[in-house]
Amino acid sequence: MGLEFAHALEMPAKLQYDGALYITLQNSLYRYFGAPGPGAFVTVGAVLAAIALAVLVRKHREPFRWTLTGALCLLIAFPLTFFLQIEPVNVVIEQANPEAVPANWEQLRHQWEFAHAINFLFTLAGFSALLMSVLVNPPFPPLPAYPGAKS
Repeated sequence: MGLEFAHALEMPAKLQYDGALYITLQNSLYRYFGAPGPGAFVTVGAVLAAIALAVLVRKHREPFRWTLTGALCLLIAFPLTFFLQIEPVNVVIEQANPEAVPANWEQLRHQWEFAHAINFLFTLAGFSALLMSVLVNPPFPPLPAYPGAKS
C-alpha cells in the first residue's frame, strides 16, 4: 500500500509540471517501484500472500469473506488496473525524453496519475478488508481486564 500511497501524495504536484519535467521525473524517480526493483516484489508478494491467506481461512466463513474481499481488491489494483491503465503509459514514457515529449503527454499523465489513485483506493480497501478478517473472529482469546478495572 505504501507504493500506491506515495503516488497518490505526489499526484497534485505532478499534475502541475510541464512535459519535460514530467518525463524526467517519470524516467528517473520510479526505477525501484517496478521490475526488477523491490517494489515489484512487494506488490506481487502482497497479492500472493492475500490469496494464500484466503485459501488458509476458507473454512472460517466470516474471516474468509473479508480475506477474499481483500484479495479481490488487491487483484483489481494489480494486475488488472496496472496492466490495463498504467503499464501502457509506462511503455510510451520510457521511450520519451525531455527533448522529445510525446504530443499526448498530458493525456498520458492523467491516465497514469489517476490510475495510481484508483490503485491506492483498491489497495487501501484490500488492506482494510484483510484487517477486518482478523478482527471479526480473532484467532486469540480476549485480553483479561487489568486489576482494578471497573466492569
